Parts: sequence; structure tokens; C-alpha cells
Amino acid sequence: MASARSTQTTLAFAAVTTLFFAWGFITSLVDPLVAAVKGIFKLSDFQAQASAFAFFFAYFVVSLPAAALVARLKAVPSILFALCTMIAGCLIMLVAANVANYWLVLLGLFVLASGITILQVAANPLAAALGDPKGSHFRLVLSQTFNSVGTFLGPLLGAHLFLKGVEVKEGTVITPEIRAEALAGIDSAYFWICGLIAALAVFFFLSRRVVTEAAPPPASTAGLFSFLNSKWALLGALAIFLYVGAEVAIGTQMALFLNSNAIWGQSDAAFGVPLLGYLMGSDGVHGVSLQEAGKAVAFYWGGAMVGRLIGSVLLTRIKAHKLLALFTAIAAAMCLYVVAVGGVSAGFVALAIGLFNSIMFPVIFTLTLERSTASEESTSGLLCTAIVGGAVLPLLVGLISGAHGYAFALILPALCYVALCVFAVAAGRASVVRAEGEASSVH
Repeated sequence: MASARSTQTTLAFAAVTTLFFAWGFITSLVDPLVAAVKGIFKLSDFQAQASAFAFFFAYFVVSLPAAALVARLKAVPSILFALCTMIAGCLIMLVAANVANYWLVLLGLFVLASGITILQVAANPLAAALGDPKGSHFRLVLSQTFNSVGTFLGPLLGAHLFLKGVEVKEGTVITPEIRAEALAGIDSAYFWICGLIAALAVFFFLSRRVVTEAAPPPASTAGLFSFLNSKWALLGALAIFLYVGAEVAIGTQMALFLNSNAIWGQSDAAFGVPLLGYLMGSDGVHGVSLQEAGKAVAFYWGGAMVGRLIGSVLLTRIKAHKLLALFTAIAAAMCLYVVAVGGVSAGFVALAIGLFNSIMFPVIFTLTLERSTASEESTSGLLCTAIVGGAVLPLLVGLISGAHGYAFALILPALCYVALCVFAVAAGRASVVRAEGEASSVH
């Protein structure tokens, strides 16, 4: 009986993990999309970052309503509703690409991200809860690893489809033919994503019984706003805000950063790195084009994938708050290197920051759940709301890069990582309200 229950829980965890892959893939497409719309619609860095703002602002608007939805319903109906919302977002993106309207692009991204937000609220606690409570950190990091596989593949596909022939450097011109091809690439990408989500919805519908039986019962909505009385829920939300803001700001500017003449724009050094050079696919022209730089962004997210695999093992031996403190300190130092030194080497250092971003979200999430005196559904809803940092900080970084250059703009993410290091140290000294993975009894 116990063995059957264990198998059922494993299958449920596998089904939930497919969702992590899907939203990672879709989210990382925003990176090449920011570079593409900058050229297609002739935008400033700040205006192009509105794409990231529209996507991540959905977390601010939708997270708490999503928490109420998940708390009132079982997880599976909430997840199926989320997937349908994502399909609607993809359809808006198809229309936007065909009529070449940037405002519709922003609307499509917002609707798409609204569906992903509901998935985040439902799936993060679900992944932590499906199994032995002592392994919640491990399971969430493992799920995030599959999320990272998606984020690795997204920029490769996006750069291939969105950025062919697109250039944004001063003095370059985008012809109507290149513009039409980039818009067609956006149309094609979101058409196939729409099909992928539909297939995923069918898969999850067929898996609904397994997930429903293995999942914990839905929580009451009575404590939905209990985070207001929990210091650690609020601190955790600030940490998520800073982490996601830093990660997204670096990722969405990475292609433009690498393409700039101050970094790789006039260098072929990246093509000498075996796997990196192969995936970037040199066009034979000296220097790194915007499309080649867009493909290199995959290694920023690929670093997170590798880091989560390593982190899954490290978390079985090192306390979560200590590993978080170490990784945030290293990430801060790397950002400061880019700001202070710059040049070709700064491109490689910036890409490697992803390796140390790897365990930050899942560890901040679980550290906060353990220390929060609010209910789990309230804390989870607040933490997902705080992902709005991915909307706010990229806009600020866009302003900085427009005024002082892409390398100097990493000063803001550096400050975020320093603050996160302080959070990690404080978490190590704080008392634990509930043991790792333990269901909330505080409402």
C-alpha cells in the first residue's frame, strides 16, 4: 500500500514538473523578444523593456486572486484554467504579430503571464508537498531544474526566429523585409507554443486523478492576507522582488549587452569556445551580431540549469541559507566585475551569473515558508506577487543602460544580490516556524 502511494506521488510530481518546463520556456522567450521589438518598432531601451514589464506585472495583478482561486478550488482545476488563459495569451500574440502592433504584444504577454502566475501559485507549493516533507527543498530545486531546461531552449529558438538580420546599433537600418521576417518568426513561435500548451493541458487533464489523489487538500481562504502580520513573509517577498528583478534585468538586456561594441560586438572570442561558439553559429562576419548574441543568452539560463542540478546535491549537505549567502555574494562580485572591468571577459562573466542565480528562487521560497507565521497559501500568494520585481527593475536598468551603457547598468543587480546575501544571513539566525516542508498550521 505504501509502495503504491509512493509511486502515485512520484507520478504526480512528474506531471507537475512538466509545468515548470513549460513556463520556463515561455518566460525566457521574453529575452530575445525585448531585443527584437527594440529593432522592429524602433524603441529605446526603456520602451523595449516594457515587454518585460507587461509580462511580469501580471504577477502583481494576478497572484493574490490566483492564491484565492487555488485555495478555494483543488489544484488541478486551477492549473487547467491557467493553461487555457495561456492559450488565450498566445492567440493575442499571433494577432499582434500579424498586424504589427506593439500594444497588442504587451497585452498578449500580460495575458500569457497571467496564466503562468496561476501555475506558479499552484505548482510551487504542490511540488514541495508531493513527497517526504524533509525533501521539500530538494524537490522544488529539482522541479526548477526542469524549468531551467525550458529557459535554456527558449532563447535559442527565440533568437533564431526573432532576430535574423535585426540590428539595433546606432546607424543601422532594418529593412521592411527583415521586419516582416522577424514578425513572422514571432507569429510562428507563439503558434507552436499555443499547440504545446494545448497538448500539455490534455496531458494534465488525463493526469488529473493521479495529481488530485496525491496532492494535499485545498486550504481555506480565511488566512489569505495573514502575510500582513508576518515579518518573514514580507522579507521573503522583498527578497523575491530583488532576485527576480535582478535575474530578469540581466537576461532581457543580455543580447543587447553582448552585441555592444564594448563587449563582443567587435570580437570573435566567443566563437572560440566550443559549445558556445557552435550554438551561436557564426555568420562569418567579424564580431557578434544581435542574433548570435541572442543565442548566447541561452547560456545565461543554461547556467541556472547546471547550477540547479549541482544545487540539488549541495542542498542535501549544506544548509539552505548558507548556500544562498554564498551564491548571492558571488553573483554580486561578478556584476561588479562587469561594471568595473568590462571588455570581452565581462561577456563571459555576465553569462556565468546564471550559474549562481540557480538556487535562489526555490531556496528563498522555502526559507520564507519555514519562517513565515502566515498561512502557506497567503505566503505563497505574496511571494508570487513579488515576482513583479521582474517588471520594475528591468525598466530601471533600461534607463541606466540608456544613459551610461549596458555594462554599468549591472550596478543595480549587484546591489540586489548584496541585499539578498543579507537576507540569507538573517534567515540563518531566525527561528523556524514550521519544519522543512511541513504543512502550515498557522492561519
